[in-house]
Amino acid sequence: MNIKHLLPILALVSLGCENQLNLTPVTNLTDATYFKTADDAKAALGACYAALGAPIEQSVDMTTTDDAIPFLTGAADRPLLWRYNIVSTNTLIGAYAGAYAGINRSNIVISRLPGIQMDETLKKRYIAEAKGLRALHYFNLVRLYGDVPVVTTETTSLDGLAVTRDPASKVYELIEADLKEAESVLPKAYAVTESGRLTQGAAKGMLAKVYLTRAGVTQTSPYWAQAAAKAKEVIDLGVYDLYANFADAFALTARGGKENIIEVQYLTDVRGHNLGRGFGVRSAPIYPAGGAGIARPTAGLFNAYTASDQRKAVTFLTSYVFNGVTTNLSITDPDPTKAVAFQKLWDKSAKTNGGEGTSIPVLRYSDVLLMYAESLNEANNGPTAEAYAALNRVRTRAGLTALSNLSYQAFKEAVWLERRLELTFEGHRRFDLVRTGRLLEAVKAENSFNRNATIQPFHVLLPIPQSDRDANPNLTQNQGY
Repeated sequence: MNIKHLLPILALVSLGCENQLNLTPVTNLTDATYFKTADDAKAALGACYAALGAPIEQSVDMTTTDDAIPFLTGAADRPLLWRYNIVSTNTLIGAYAGAYAGINRSNIVISRLPGIQMDETLKKRYIAEAKGLRALHYFNLVRLYGDVPVVTTETTSLDGLAVTRDPASKVYELIEADLKEAESVLPKAYAVTESGRLTQGAAKGMLAKVYLTRAGVTQTSPYWAQAAAKAKEVIDLGVYDLYANFADAFALTARGGKENIIEVQYLTDVRGHNLGRGFGVRSAPIYPAGGAGIARPTAGLFNAYTASDQRKAVTFLTSYVFNGVTTNLSITDPDPTKAVAFQKLWDKSAKTNGGEGTSIPVLRYSDVLLMYAESLNEANNGPTAEAYAALNRVRTRAGLTALSNLSYQAFKEAVWLERRLELTFEGHRRFDLVRTGRLLEAVKAENSFNRNATIQPFHVLLPIPQSDRDANPNLTQNQGY
């Protein structure tokens, strides 16, 4: 999601959107003077985009699956997640509050914009964008925590905050309704000055993922056909495509490009992230302030890439040169200063700590192709020609040979593997393992570095953060925590 065109208004917007506690304003902006013009509406929507982050914190996604090992010297909460000693006070599971802050911003736009005198078509589009963003927040919440409160009105005071959890089915009803409205209103694309906003393709692509998730492990589910249909609609728009080279999808020049359907975009050394350095080689001098070494890839993930797979060199750093000296890195050496590192989202041009400008993908075109292939295979009890074409587009771009003549089960497993290799470090692994019923099996099979994870069936959901339950006693806890 490209937010660079929204940056100048964000400081202004935070006041207009977060006035729920009725604090004394520190500027002359109040509810009485704001939400009056089209510019106010645009600024309020900008605050909604600013609240959108990655679908799931990278270390949570990878260390609770079979993709990464947290370094055992560092933040204690990561090894606890990795070993499935998960408690509600773990600092890394707190996506709950941030998601609801974003939802409230969307609810403000949805409730306030109808009263603004402005172009009605533009107003309708802004509201559809806000609903699409609200749906993204709720989709992340329901996948992480299960039942969560459905709040569709603006929070204006401390009254009424003690909400209760709603069934996941009700959450999905809102998600689907919001995304259907968004796809019916939003344009296929924007002018360059507006690029990066939610599009019709973004809403359709997220609907495909929602249906895929709801299908779960039920082969006869009607959601498979719905997922296939929505993915096909994205493909048929003719707006998106794969870059010829996998590496190009993560270049700075790919921001707002043809492969990123939804992305969180940053600006190098202006408004950056820290993922390259954060997951880089610990203490390595090739990063500003040295690599943090949050987590390393598992040998299982690293070795799943064949020698001909061009994605391997893009995804992992296996050696580096500094002052003419080459340091070779290992997938098994316990020394964090010698460990193979993730580098897929590393902006090597950043000069400041936390200044990396590469986008964090939320939905890429290759993801849509793989969803299409998987859902067609399920809906038809075996792969169709279209399913093969979608899967093989992703494979051949990576330098792999095209697949053919696979059984239903073999094709399904081929798509699962391709999703793991294609979407590594993009926040999809945990969600994929949960929706396909493979999380426990995958975690138990990954036991390197004496993991000995105590994973149980209830761990498919994370606990509701204790800080949020302290603030709202009506929030019940997930079973097992």
